[in-house]
Amino acid sequence: MWDERVPVHVAGSFYDLDGFRTRRDDLRDFETAEVGDVTGKSLLHLQCHIGTDTLSWAHRGAARVVGLDFSAPAVEAARALAADLGYGPDRATFVTSDVYDAPAAVPEPSYDIVYTGLGALCWLPDIRRWAETAASLVAPGGFLYLAEFHPLTESLDDETGTRIVHDYFARDAQVYEEPGTYADLDAVTVHNRSVEWQHTLGDVVSALAAAGLRLEFLHEHDVSVFPRFRNFEVRDGYHRFPADHPRIPLIYSLRTRKD
Repeated sequence: MWDERVPVHVAGSFYDLDGFRTRRDDLRDFETAEVGDVTGKSLLHLQCHIGTDTLSWAHRGAARVVGLDFSAPAVEAARALAADLGYGPDRATFVTSDVYDAPAAVPEPSYDIVYTGLGALCWLPDIRRWAETAASLVAPGGFLYLAEFHPLTESLDDETGTRIVHDYFARDAQVYEEPGTYADLDAVTVHNRSVEWQHTLGDVVSALAAAGLRLEFLHEHDVSVFPRFRNFEVRDGYHRFPADHPRIPLIYSLRTRKD
C-alpha cells in the first residue's frame, strides 16, 4: 500500500516537493520550539516516509540525519530529495528497514535525538516493543521526541467531532479497504488494504517510561495538519475546529530523555 502511494505523494501538492526544494523546512512551529536547537546534533527519524521532515532538521543545523522507513520506494524518494538539496550521505542517510529492526539497520548505535513525526504509531501493533527499540537508539544524555495525532480523535464522529462513536480503549487491529490517500483522496489506487492499531496516551507514555526514558513534558495541541473532521477550517496555517466549537486535543507531543 505504501509503496504504491509514494509516487502520488512525490508528485502531488500535499508535500509540494518543488516548493520544499526552495523552503527546505516543513516542520511545525511547536516541534521546532520543543526540540530546540539541533545544531551539531545527530538525529534519527524513525518511519520517515519520503524524508521531508528528516531533511528539515538537516536544514536547521543537525550535523547528521538518518531516516528509516520500511518502504523502499519512499527511501529512494528521500535519497533523491537529499541529493537535490545537496546533502551527501555523510550529512543525510536513508535506510530501508522495519522500525522494530532499526538497531541493526542504522549506521550508528545511538543518536542525540530520536524523532518520530505525525501519523507513525498507528501502523505499529506493539507499542512497548517500539518504545524499547527507540529508547535503545537514544544516546546517554539525548532524548526522544514524538509528535503524534491524539488518540482521542479516533473515538469521535468524522463529521463534527462532537460524538463519541468508537471505543477509546480498543486494542484490536482495525482493517480498512480505502482507495486514495490522505494526500490525494481522489488518487486511483489498487493496493488499498491497511491495518491500524489504537494506542492510548497512557499506553505510549507508560511504554516509554518502562523503556527507561524520563518524561520531560507532554503537551496537547488544538490544531491538526489535515482536515481530520469535515467541519474543520484553516486558520493560521493549521486545520482547526470552527471558532465556536469546543476545543479538544488534536495532536500531542512529548520529550523523554535518557539520563
